Amino acid sequence: MIGRAMMAALLAATALAGAERAQAEQASSAGRSVFPLAPDEPDAVTVRAKGDGRVDDSAAIQQALDKARDRTGHGIVFLPSGTYRITRTLVIPAGVRVYGVGPTRPVILLGANTPGFQQGVSTMIVFGGGDQYNVGQVPVPVPTVVPREKVVRDANSGTFYSSMSNVDIEIAPGNPAAAGVRFRMAQHAFLSHMEFRLGTAFAGVYQAGNVIENVHFQGGRYGIVTEKTSPAWQFTLLDSTFDGQRDAAIREHEVDLTLVNVAIRNTPVGIEIDRGYGDSLWGKDVRFENVSKAGVIISNEKNVFTQVGFENALAVNSPVFARFRDSGQAVNGKGRAYRVASFSYGLAVPTLGRTGEYRTEAEVEALPAMPAPRAPAIRDLPDMAQWVNVRTLGAMGDGRADDTAAIQKAIDSHRILYFPTGFYKVTDRLKLRPDSVLIGLHPAITQLYIPDNNPGHAGLGTVLPILESPRGGDNILSGLGLFTGRVNPRASALLWRSGENSLVDDVKIMGGGGTPTADGTMLGSLRVHTGDPVTDDRLDAQYPSIWVTDGGGGTFVDVWSPNSFAQAGFYVTDTRTPGHVYEMSVEHHARNEFVLDNVHNWEFLAPQTEQEVGDGPDAISLDIRNSSNLLFANYHGYRVTRTYAPEESAVKLANSGDIRFRNVHINAESGYATCDDEGCGTFLRASKYPFDNAIEDVTRKLFVREREFAKLDIGPAGSTIPAPPPGGTKVDKLEDGFWSISGAAVDPQGALYFIDRRFQRIHRWSEDKGLEIVRDHALDPVNLAIDASGHVMVLSSLGPKAGVYSFDPAGPKDAMTPIRPTPVRNGGAARTLLPVNWWNNGEFRDQLDFGTYRFTTLAEMFARDAGTPKAQEYLSPDGSLSLPAFRTWQQGPVDHSGWRWSDSLNAYGFVSGKPGERLFVTNASENVTYSGTVGAGGALTDLRRFANRGGESVAVDGRGRVYVANGQIFVYGPDGRESGRIDVPDRPLQILFGGPDRRTLFILTHHALYAAKP
Repeated sequence: MIGRAMMAALLAATALAGAERAQAEQASSAGRSVFPLAPDEPDAVTVRAKGDGRVDDSAAIQQALDKARDRTGHGIVFLPSGTYRITRTLVIPAGVRVYGVGPTRPVILLGANTPGFQQGVSTMIVFGGGDQYNVGQVPVPVPTVVPREKVVRDANSGTFYSSMSNVDIEIAPGNPAAAGVRFRMAQHAFLSHMEFRLGTAFAGVYQAGNVIENVHFQGGRYGIVTEKTSPAWQFTLLDSTFDGQRDAAIREHEVDLTLVNVAIRNTPVGIEIDRGYGDSLWGKDVRFENVSKAGVIISNEKNVFTQVGFENALAVNSPVFARFRDSGQAVNGKGRAYRVASFSYGLAVPTLGRTGEYRTEAEVEALPAMPAPRAPAIRDLPDMAQWVNVRTLGAMGDGRADDTAAIQKAIDSHRILYFPTGFYKVTDRLKLRPDSVLIGLHPAITQLYIPDNNPGHAGLGTVLPILESPRGGDNILSGLGLFTGRVNPRASALLWRSGENSLVDDVKIMGGGGTPTADGTMLGSLRVHTGDPVTDDRLDAQYPSIWVTDGGGGTFVDVWSPNSFAQAGFYVTDTRTPGHVYEMSVEHHARNEFVLDNVHNWEFLAPQTEQEVGDGPDAISLDIRNSSNLLFANYHGYRVTRTYAPEESAVKLANSGDIRFRNVHINAESGYATCDDEGCGTFLRASKYPFDNAIEDVTRKLFVREREFAKLDIGPAGSTIPAPPPGGTKVDKLEDGFWSISGAAVDPQGALYFIDRRFQRIHRWSEDKGLEIVRDHALDPVNLAIDASGHVMVLSSLGPKAGVYSFDPAGPKDAMTPIRPTPVRNGGAARTLLPVNWWNNGEFRDQLDFGTYRFTTLAEMFARDAGTPKAQEYLSPDGSLSLPAFRTWQQGPVDHSGWRWSDSLNAYGFVSGKPGERLFVTNASENVTYSGTVGAGGALTDLRRFANRGGESVAVDGRGRVYVANGQIFVYGPDGRESGRIDVPDRPLQILFGGPDRRTLFILTHHALYAAKP
């Protein structure tokens, strides 16, 4: 008989052999050309170059790239099989997709010791962007271009569709600074089916974005090095491998990295989060093999932006799963091989209605051996030999002929259809077979569309989609755009009933930004004029764009659904079939982005929503009804910076439970790059209108105020959740009914002055008179201060550079004194006004020091910018107050309809102090409260971290206690220890002490004014 130990060893050896065999099979298929023939694309540009690996092909490839864009600004380039040596950076224009074609994958080669690739970071291929804000100049040129003097506009938050597939990158020795690709993309872009053979190079990808799928990194110092994407959306990595990196497979921060089915082998560190930074990192089915130091290095531990989670991670010969950089603590594996069923680190919310606390949770179990690799998350497209071109079957795709009958006949008679670029007019539903596969290569210019006012889609009636799949179908839809037109009430783009194995990949629901149309006119060209923007633009007037129902499920990856004419972007109803959503962007709807109703067994990894100022002031991000067994990981709920309207909650739940939220990010700030008469640069615009709450359970009447957290589990529907205990201090409502109030200040008598921004009203509240209107012709007021004489100093957003004025609240209503900026005085007695809250981040500008290879941290950026003296100041007429003249950034027209941004305009209010005094402020980009010393020219120096909470506002009482508004009001002693909490019925935005005795804590929320006496 075989002994138990021998049997275990035999089983382990068998399993290991199976894993190695699967690994070998994966490696052998990794380099296979997925396009052995060039698809039939008459308008594609084919590279005409030598391709022998010796001749410099840089110019020939660049020429093809530059020719590719069509009248819509998009295009396709084919790179035939061969080895193409380059000596300088190739720039891929925005909207252009590059496909390798031929029996073997083409290789782009950087030859040994190529000049320009020895110092700093130099990228072989840069994905470029357009002039997003019509600046003319390039505010922040790409610093990694060879030659360095070439000015290239980086991909930005308006760069869509650009991609590369079926092309390998190889870097020969002697190029230690080389990186293969710079891919800082926004939406609907990908790298796929590629190998990076890096040797001694710096990295395969430097600056990543959107989606990378089936890409394999061999060698190099790193496989990927990246900070946040250009729009600060998530970055998703699927079905990829890393092998043999010298320092780490992935080095990153703030990129919101999502990994599915990724293997990391033979390297010291799997994923390193840079010092001083956090990230929303989520991994599912990640394998660590022979990772000697740590699977993941976690930095910036006590920070809400550090959110790290894994599900079903596997490891072998990798003794440390997670190491914490700051504390030195570690989560160790168990045995030679082990499984991490679940891991979470970060701010954990214990249940609905509670605030969070930092936790490390890990379920680790030993394994006898590593299991074989799982199946890919994204199934392959069928072999090209099976594709049938719809143009050969009668479809025209010319934007004029009705292709409905021809396409339906093609579907009925052929399983796999290929759609060359074109606009295919559809006037009735197209019904897929159970095995139908529809393929395109560029969804912006390969569209199925419904013409406006199509008779079949008019009037009352049930949904009439462009495409409809059968229940349980094994369907694939890839690389197509679907446009339901502007005025078609019964229209939907996709009605999906297919089964769990089905796939919707690289599909764009046309609408919003980046939308070419068949008629060449703008989306808003068919307007009526009622005065209601929703009706005028016919928003919210069609069925949902993508409607999954009747047992539908499957995988949805790299899908963008921003059609404002639809009732929702992604709508799932009545299904228990598992669904897997990877990197889906749903935006710009008037009411709902995602809706789930009676949905069970779905996961959403890296879903992102955005509400624009015109179409989405009343929209919510995610509406979940009657649903269970759901996972949301690396979820972003973003509202644009120009939003003017408060909204209560990003997520609403009704009669739903058994829901897991992992790595939640609710925000409303974004970077801006421009040039003006003060020079070129970048600024982080911050809105005052992110969602007030992350989650609202309308059934249980409970909220989650934390907008950044790593973990929340919601129990079964109907289960009782105890109401949270009260915060202790009594809070009284003084007034309500406002649109959104902030910008407050207190006068010498303790009366409170504040602004209702939407209606340009300046109010006063005092104990003896209650609420008064002081001014209601207040010229775009944003923030107030009261000088020693009791006059009101007003910061206004009116004018290209904003402005400041003063008025006497007891004087004539038609009197005011404009204040012009003047050079900063030395040694003045004035109190300096500074923003109580700051947003500071390096978006759009590389933060890597190419000499030290260290990234500038957020704390260092804040100290640098806050500590820089201003050259000019606004001085109150009595000389008692100085407001530093912060640089004002202008977006849009120079008249009143544009937007203005500055550190002082971004703030909810001001704090003040004399030179040498210490003030408390918050840097919201770190969520940290600091104290700092007031210096000359409004500099804030000697910054000291005070508390690991820092949200909207800070106030200090007469006993030195510090109050921080961050969902609720957290109270700290002078030593920085948390000593209590004040719970407010609404989210506090600005807090400050006033009243006759200066002991009343005024609490401003959007709609109501509260007070407490702590």
